[in-house]
Amino acid sequence: MSDRGFPGAIPGGRNSGGPRGGLVNPAYTGGKRPKVNVVKTIRRLWRYLASYRALIVAIILLTMLSNCLALLGPLLSGRAIDAIEPGAGKVNFERVFYYCSWMALFYCICSVLNYFLSVQMITLSQRTARLMRKDIFDKLMALPVSFFDSHQTGDIISHISYDIDTVNTSLANDLLQICTATVTVLGSLFMMLSISPMLGLVFLVTVPAASFFIKSRAGKIHGFFRLRSAALGALNGFVEEIVSGQKTIKAYHQEETIIARFDKNNDKACTAYYDADYHSSSLGPSVNFINNLSLSMISVFGAILYLAGRITLGNMSSFILYSRKFSGPINEAANILSEIQSAAAAADRIFDLLDQPPEPADLPAAPELGDVKGDVELSRINFGYLPDKPVLKDVNLMAEPGALVAIVGHTGAGKTTIINLLMRFYDPQTGSITIDGKRIDGVTRKSLRLAFAMVLQESWLFNGTVFENIAYGYKGGTENAAMEEVVSAAKAAQAHSFITQLPEGYHTILSENGVNISQGQKQLLTIARAMLLDVRMLILDEATSNVDTRTEIRIQKAMRRLMKNKTCFVIAHRLSTIQNADLILVMHEGNLVEQGTHQSLLEKNGVYAGLYRSQFG
Repeated sequence: MSDRGFPGAIPGGRNSGGPRGGLVNPAYTGGKRPKVNVVKTIRRLWRYLASYRALIVAIILLTMLSNCLALLGPLLSGRAIDAIEPGAGKVNFERVFYYCSWMALFYCICSVLNYFLSVQMITLSQRTARLMRKDIFDKLMALPVSFFDSHQTGDIISHISYDIDTVNTSLANDLLQICTATVTVLGSLFMMLSISPMLGLVFLVTVPAASFFIKSRAGKIHGFFRLRSAALGALNGFVEEIVSGQKTIKAYHQEETIIARFDKNNDKACTAYYDADYHSSSLGPSVNFINNLSLSMISVFGAILYLAGRITLGNMSSFILYSRKFSGPINEAANILSEIQSAAAAADRIFDLLDQPPEPADLPAAPELGDVKGDVELSRINFGYLPDKPVLKDVNLMAEPGALVAIVGHTGAGKTTIINLLMRFYDPQTGSITIDGKRIDGVTRKSLRLAFAMVLQESWLFNGTVFENIAYGYKGGTENAAMEEVVSAAKAAQAHSFITQLPEGYHTILSENGVNISQGQKQLLTIARAMLLDVRMLILDEATSNVDTRTEIRIQKAMRRLMKNKTCFVIAHRLSTIQNADLILVMHEGNLVEQGTHQSLLEKNGVYAGLYRSQFG
């Protein structure tokens, strides 16, 4: 399992420095429901829907046409009933069949229109989901490294998967029902008032009662569904972490401990789901009771009007059918409100992510860092991932062009933090960093990062061929990299021999994160990737920790040949590999306590000498 959130971790990796915080996660607020703004969420969601105005217009037209045809059914049914007079042989079958034939025709056309309406709604929901998913992914690419250092991977993924799917399902189903319900309710109300305004007075009591109840419950329920979405995201993050750390869990025989932790997180998620469903479950039955009450009142008052000769039996039948059409959508709206609230909560989480501040923009008219020589200087650097916990304290160093600079020290001393600052994954609180005399906060981040090649302790490979993984980041694009250049880099990294033994050599497909090759072989590929880049500065963060000592020495020699006149920063725990470094920086508790060559540091008999003796006796 990864020990997340400690300062001085792998830049850009899962173990990067910085506190774990980030998005407000209601799952850890003691069960308090977060404050939400449903209207604001709906408005922002509408901006996505508004991108497809033509499709929305088509949906509205289909909805109105299909529902208007469906609303003619009860009217024709009443006309057919009025064709039946009391007494034997008093049925006008010609009129009955006439009205019934039109009913059948209208309902058939309505069914066809509803089919096309469903197709259009699915199209709208999928296009909207695609647009939202693209915006989320684009946002993730624009966020600073500190965001990923402080958020669980599983929770981030749940925004793209669970939250988007929830919104998508609601758009495809619930939105269609709401559109249909709106037309049906208004149309039914108009038809009922045209038949008998007096009977319509019943709804002056029942409709406000149902509306008040739905409105009073909706605001409370939304918070519970947001809490549910957050709890699921936390559970996904926990599971993702555990699945990736199975070997460590089994090696330390911590299965029971992990199961207990999972049960705790699972209980939180289940409780959040229960609370959301429990508080929403009362909506449907309550609104259904109010609607059934209105039907009872219509039946009683309708019978009185019929006896008084104020309404025909057919009109009475039509009115009751319209009342069912009128109350049915209201009842359905109450039943799907839980789904709508779930979608709104998911949309809240999506917009929370989209509202996260991106990586700070470059200064206006910031120049590119061009024609790099590799002269690096850090002056009076103070930095901490948390304001009250400094990691680097008044650090000064100079690296001349072409120098091999090794950074050593105890775990947590701030070694990798220096790399984080060089790459501008973070900016120091005070002090300055210059390359060739130019402050790095005054040039574009893109040009700064392209000036470095980086090999991390945690090797990252993607699903693709060996060739594509080595050529990743090639200045002209992967497709423009020549096989000869890739092979040359692989040979220099001591990777060529094992690559040729793979089933299809350089065209062998590596599975996700290269799990079909060893950890050491993965590191050799990432080293070859760095060697292929035409840059003047190289960063190696424990890059050879997973290869044997002999191979590591050969790689170091090859690097020295290939990286001639290039500035190299090497973080290493095995001091045998950096004895020939031009400059060794010794970090201790955030301070640069010693610097010099291997021999001069041994002669000082200080911190470095102590580290050396601990490894070699």
